[in-house]
Amino acid sequence: MNEPASPQLLPSQPDTGKQPTHPVQIHNFRAYWLSRLAMTLAQYAMVLIIGWQVYNLARDAGMSIAEASGQLALIGLLQFTPLFLLSPFTGLAADRFDRRMLARITVVLQLGCAAVLAWVTSQGAITLSVLYGVAVVLGIARGFAGPAFSALAPNLVPVALLPTAIAISTIAWQVGSIVGAAMGGYLYSIGAALPYTVSVALFAVSIIALSTIGKVPQPALRKDQRPLGQIVDGLRYVVRNKMVLGAITLDLFAVFLAGANALLPVFARDILQTGETGLAQLAMAPGIGAVLTAAWFSYRPLRHNVGPKMLGAVLVFGIATIVFAFSRSMVLSLAMLFVIGSADMFSVYVRQSLIQLHTPDDKRGRVSSVSMLTISASNEGGDAFSGMLAFFIGPIAALVAGGAGAVLTVIVWARIFPALRTTKTFDPPADLLEEPHKTSA
Repeated sequence: MNEPASPQLLPSQPDTGKQPTHPVQIHNFRAYWLSRLAMTLAQYAMVLIIGWQVYNLARDAGMSIAEASGQLALIGLLQFTPLFLLSPFTGLAADRFDRRMLARITVVLQLGCAAVLAWVTSQGAITLSVLYGVAVVLGIARGFAGPAFSALAPNLVPVALLPTAIAISTIAWQVGSIVGAAMGGYLYSIGAALPYTVSVALFAVSIIALSTIGKVPQPALRKDQRPLGQIVDGLRYVVRNKMVLGAITLDLFAVFLAGANALLPVFARDILQTGETGLAQLAMAPGIGAVLTAAWFSYRPLRHNVGPKMLGAVLVFGIATIVFAFSRSMVLSLAMLFVIGSADMFSVYVRQSLIQLHTPDDKRGRVSSVSMLTISASNEGGDAFSGMLAFFIGPIAALVAGGAGAVLTVIVWARIFPALRTTKTFDPPADLLEEPHKTSA
């Protein structure tokens, strides 16, 4: 393997004679981290309550558990469809336009969704139709936000600090998921519109933080290619790079099959019978496991056998999902969700580090859009799949089948993508070591 690239000062950093040794020493990264934290807090509060409202509206209307689970499937599908259709263009946008401005626009759009839900809920006029409409708009906003935020992060820190930056950045995401989920559940028990109102304020904080990020490098696109050719170029790179392709698709199929998040309202109301506060605790548990894992990696970055360890983490993810499905104890259910979050974070940390370090900067937006497409397919698409499967065979059997599918995915991927078994470190290929620093004027 090649030696890691030595730390280099980015053009956006003032030359103080002393190179940064940790991402938090860089203002642009701190602003990015705060923006992502505030946005994620708001997103998770919103998504949790949207699912809770959908399920309760369906059950209160006389639908069975299976039929109400189908409504949760529809919410996932409505968020995933626009992201899937727009994905090639969102990645190109992140490579062609100012990533900071694109990120701000997406947060403004999400703020608008939160404001609409806050108003409608406060007026007692919330309906399934309103929730479905907002889900579509959120899918569009998140479709553009993912590549913009993901492609922006490597431009803020020297390449040698990128794995640590990814771990710290993921802490913002996971802390947001923990506190956001808890905030959503507990605030809803105080007032139905309160989670959405607080989300509006948090999205505003995210916009302000993004506005303080100074000018960052923007890669130059090939001028001899039209937009469609540039999109195809990004997709072709993913397909040809077996490391990137294997890492992206491993997460896609494992989480798509074994996604438990969509069915948490079902378990909270009708299986564990814990209500809104129990729903908040169930939603928090995976995030707690994930943030502790991310915190560990931020101080003790993974350095050896990264590929095999990623496969092992996904295997644990699938097994814990099966145990959660059979659990009737709140303590055991919380413990399994904790393990699920920790294992997923382990996999995310390795996957994102490999993708970012094995992708040239001028393709990061488009490659990130493919990665975000698979993440959305595994999250929102997986929500739809889990809900539909629960409609046909019940929520417990759906999660058992999904966990078994994740285990099988690990076995198959270890065979068809041998690079995942043999990759020992994050070191990028020699021809990519200088690529992140090639920028346009």
